[in-house]
This record gives sequence, C-alpha cells and structure tokens, in this order.
Amino acid sequence: MKYFLLAVVILAVLCVVYYISAYNGFIRLQNMIEEAFSTMDVYLVKRAELIPNLVNVVKGYAKHETDTLEKVIAARNAATTPAAKIEADSKMTEAIRGVFALSESYPELKADKSFTLLQQQLNDIENEIASSRKYYNGVVRQYNTKVQAFPTSIIANAKGFVRQPLFEVSDDRQRENVKVEF
Repeated sequence: MKYFLLAVVILAVLCVVYYISAYNGFIRLQNMIEEAFSTMDVYLVKRAELIPNLVNVVKGYAKHETDTLEKVIAARNAATTPAAKIEADSKMTEAIRGVFALSESYPELKADKSFTLLQQQLNDIENEIASSRKYYNGVVRQYNTKVQAFPTSIIANAKGFVRQPLFEVSDDRQRENVKVEF
C-alpha cells in the first residue's frame, strides 16, 4: 500500500509538471508568433512609407496607377487585425507589381533615378518581408502542431489555444507562371 501511494503521488507530480511545461510552451510560442508578426509588420510599414515617394515619381506618367496605390495605402493603414493586415499586404503587393510592370511601358520612368532607387529599396524590403513571413509561418506551424497533437491538444482545448493562420498567398494570380517573351 505504501508503494502504491508513493507511485500515485509521483504520477500526480509528473502530470502537474507536464501540464505546467506544456502550458508554458503554448505561452512561449504565442509570444514568438506575436514577435514574428510584429517584425513582419515593421517591414510592411516601411514599405508603405516608401509608397508615397513611388506615387510621386509615377504621378507624371500614369495617374490611374497612383490612384490604385493610394487606395491600397489607405486600406493598409485602416487594417487593425493581423488578418486584415495580411489581406491589405496582398493587395499592396499586387499594386506594386502593377507599377513596376508599368515602367516597361514608360521608358522615361524606367530611366528615372528616383524610380530606380525606390525600386531597389522596395526590392530590399520585399526580401526582408519574405524572410519575416518565413519565420512567422515556421513559428505558427510549431504552435499549430502543438495545438493539434496529443496530449497537448487536451491542454490547448482546455485553455482556449486555437490554430493561428499562416501568412499565405491569397491571390491565385500570384501563383501563376510569369510569361517572359523576348
């Protein structure tokens, strides 16, 4: 009886230690998700701050493109939730691609030093955004796996930890192959 009671106490202590460890793991991953999204958001804001300069350079060449960019900037600034920011980012990426494609139609715009400098800065920021998306998605994958895997799924359900969205391409046109013609 004495050994049975000791075994029950040890098992109870191990269960409590596991519960605390798993719960703290969820908290740690949630904080990492917030940090990863915040880092990505900093780069998205930097990109949004470069857009007005791009708009000013493009204004003399194509009015309709500047209107599109200004609408996208307004949508990005109005976004308050991570999901809304992800959606606004997708629209902004598409608008920026349109402006850069526009430069092919206007050789004088393509030759403009300000436009070229802004294009390089945006390319650099896009690379940083891509890296931060990759990190964000990696952390979210870890978290979502923990939320769904047994036995941590029991703790996740009990404490309200739910799956988080990955930062995905939402526009199917972005998945299409680019046609290159010479």
